[in-house]
Formats: sequence, C-alpha cells, structure tokens
Amino acid sequence: MRSVIYAVLLGLVGAALLHIVIILALPQFTGKDAYSRVLGLYEMDSFFPLSSQPGPTGLANEDPFLRVAVCGFSVTASPMRFVARGDVPFWSLSVFDANSNEVFSMNDHTAVNGNLDLVAATPLQLIDLRKTPPESLAQSILVEMPQEEGYAVLRALAPMDSFEETVRNFLAGAVCEPFSR
Repeated sequence: MRSVIYAVLLGLVGAALLHIVIILALPQFTGKDAYSRVLGLYEMDSFFPLSSQPGPTGLANEDPFLRVAVCGFSVTASPMRFVARGDVPFWSLSVFDANSNEVFSMNDHTAVNGNLDLVAATPLQLIDLRKTPPESLAQSILVEMPQEEGYAVLRALAPMDSFEETVRNFLAGAVCEPFSR
C-alpha cells in the first residue's frame, strides 16, 4: 500500500513539473516570444514606439497612461548606449536578454539627475571600459549582458492629455545606439 501511495505522489509531482516546463518552454517553440517579436520590428539599434493597436508582430501598448518604445540590440561588436532626456512625470527602462529574462531595470528616481544614460556590454567590453573610462561615460550606468543579444523597453507616463506631446518627444528623442569611443 505504501508503494502505491508513493508511486501516485511521485507521478503527480512529476506531472506538475512537466506541465510547468512545457508552459515555460512554449514561447521558445512557437517563435512568439517577446524577443522574436521585437526582432520582427526590423528596427535594430533604435527605439521603436508601440501603438495602441497590435502591429504585424503583435506588440502593442495596451496601457492608456504609458507610452512604450522598444529597441532590439546586439553587443557583439560594441557596447550599446541608451540615452534619454526630458521632463516627463515618470519613465522606466528595462533591459532583457534574448530569452526575455530581465537583466536590469531602472527609472527616473534611480537615475543620475533623472536622465537615462546606460551602457550595456559584454563582460570583456566592461573590463575595457573600466580600465580606461571615457569622459563621456562619467555619469553612465554600466550593465553586464549575460548574452550578446537583447532588447530594451522604455516606458514614459502621460497621466493627462497635456503630457502627451512631452512624452512623445521624450520617446522620439531616446537613443539606442552602439557606443564608440
């Protein structure tokens, strides 16, 4: 009797683990994960604003008070620099790797002077930047990427219609480009 109960419990735990693995791995097999959708925008190394209606990739900005822009990038050849300046009520940036794991996140309250200035790089590129830091990166936050490809999501808050133009200008002026000395 004991072995039957043990076998049933072991089977239930195994089935639960199998279901969790299948659910988490499903986006990898379908090609519908966030990174694949960002690559479908054909806009590498620049922020691409999302509209309220899903585009051809299925990405959309569904929050009525947030404006969102995404940037797909690769740090294979050089580090990536993300810069945005403007007087918006709130902004946040999240950096994800190609597996959609969040690598780094910040907002205007954690940024130096409230401005976005971030460099994402491989470990070797970071060592080089720290050995001989360029003056232009004095206020930059340096982030190590575990993989060479990823994407960034920049969000800005527009709580009222009067902020709409300011927020759109903030996102339009945001820079996502390879860093060169």
